[in-house]
Amino acid sequence: MSDETAGVAGYPLDIARVMAAIPHRYPMLLVDRVVELIPDRSIVAVKAVSMSEPFFQGHFPGRPIMPGVLIVEALAQAAGVLAVESLGLAGTGKLVYFMAIEGAKFRKPVEPGVLLHLEAKFIQKRAKVCKFAGRAKIDGQTVAEAGFTAMIADAPTTV
Repeated sequence: MSDETAGVAGYPLDIARVMAAIPHRYPMLLVDRVVELIPDRSIVAVKAVSMSEPFFQGHFPGRPIMPGVLIVEALAQAAGVLAVESLGLAGTGKLVYFMAIEGAKFRKPVEPGVLLHLEAKFIQKRAKVCKFAGRAKIDGQTVAEAGFTAMIADAPTTV
């Protein structure tokens, strides 16, 4: 895969490209790989859910379950990659901030040892505000879904 084809429909993005698109880092980086990205339309990304995730120590001892809020965060991060790649913002310092979450539903617990497929698509895309529909799946079965709105903004200045 060449740089010209990276990010085009059907081409995956590795972790380096994900990290170039969004500022999240361990332990808050919840997208491991992009399987498919169709600019201006949709993204399919993957999060390998491992027992070594720090949240499993307390959620819950003896019955580890990925917190629903982190599943929604993973969906939002995938959508952030979609927005940055679609709007040509990689390397500009622009950030994608959550503004709203609508209709979040959790259908099945997410346990360690699974590949969580994160699907997000644009519902509405403007220069500064985008709306998305997201769905998290394991083995083709929906485990969570939500609609969310995000804002494209400059990174805060540090003093």
